[in-house]
Amino acid sequence: MKLSYNHTIYAGYLGYITQAIVNNFAPLLFLTFARQFGLGLDRIALITTVNFSVQLLVDLTSARLIDRIGYRVSAVAAHVFAAAGLCSLAVLPYALSYTGILISVVLYAVGGGLIEVLVSPIVEACPTKKKEAAMSLLHSFYCWGHVAVILLSTLFFRLAGIGHWRCLALIWAVVPLFNCFFFLAVPIYPITKGAAPMPIRSLLRRRAFWVLMLVMVCAGASEQAMSQWASAFAESALHIPKAAGDLAGPCAFAVAMGTARTLYGKFADALPLKKAMTAGAGLCICAYLLAALSRNPVPALVGCAVCGFSVGIFWPGTFSIAALRLPAAGTAMYAFMALAGDVGCSGGPTLVGFVANGFGGNLKAGLLAALVFPVCILIGIRLLKAERAE
Repeated sequence: MKLSYNHTIYAGYLGYITQAIVNNFAPLLFLTFARQFGLGLDRIALITTVNFSVQLLVDLTSARLIDRIGYRVSAVAAHVFAAAGLCSLAVLPYALSYTGILISVVLYAVGGGLIEVLVSPIVEACPTKKKEAAMSLLHSFYCWGHVAVILLSTLFFRLAGIGHWRCLALIWAVVPLFNCFFFLAVPIYPITKGAAPMPIRSLLRRRAFWVLMLVMVCAGASEQAMSQWASAFAESALHIPKAAGDLAGPCAFAVAMGTARTLYGKFADALPLKKAMTAGAGLCICAYLLAALSRNPVPALVGCAVCGFSVGIFWPGTFSIAALRLPAAGTAMYAFMALAGDVGCSGGPTLVGFVANGFGGNLKAGLLAALVFPVCILIGIRLLKAERAE
């Protein structure tokens, strides 16, 4: 069977599912790690910080390397690193304790960082119509991967016991291993359509580029500040059993985020992207306030879910705006955008963790501090509109 650009898109979907595994499997084990290895919330928060900081460094340094060795080799290497990190997570913590966790995180974070830089431009280059819709649908698979991680992990913990989490890490490693072979076979299309890419210096002089970087930082922070802490928030702050908390917290968040991206992928023509992002930022502010200020667990969990829906369009929407504003920017732009997103993905959960630790482990205080991120998105969208109007 001859493989077409549709198969390239499917490989992209699996790439984002791999990214979801890399980013969301360990957070389900945060309190397990804390109990098993004697870790405080500040050291637990650093697991997320290390993950996204390594992805950030990969984003920063990978653009020229990818252009040199090619997208196919880079995509295969990304999935090899992701699989290696998940496999080592099953072994190294029992030999090296906290250090073993961090080494495993570094390995799979290298893969995650490369996937983030590679998959969006690979799919953007495919000969499809309605690029904004295609990008939103692509990023929805991160959400559906997140849902799968939570549901299947919860089922596994229920049947086998959470003490066997190492076995599950090995099972999840099968996804990136399979996608290695898929990326060896699918067609890869030219990223800049034969045109010379914009020099990095020219890109850095564009005001729109820096505004988009601000929006991307806050998009990652708004999403991950809630996503990474939702499981621990439900269990420790709301006193909900782990299985129920994972389903009502991070799982509901991921379902809502995936629904938002899928709906926008279907109805993109009816709702301008910047208006959708503005509405999402306003809704995100309300969701954080609901989660942080509610005394009853039910509205707090509703706030988690609503937050997932509100942030759904931020990440793919910012990529789409960047592709339209700076079409000749090439690999460098996607690398810088992924870099900005990972700054937010690292900084958002870290801010929540450190503020919570400063307030005696009060995660509600940490979530309240994260309000700054959707507020900055509102400012960034307004700046993009004003620049366009000039």
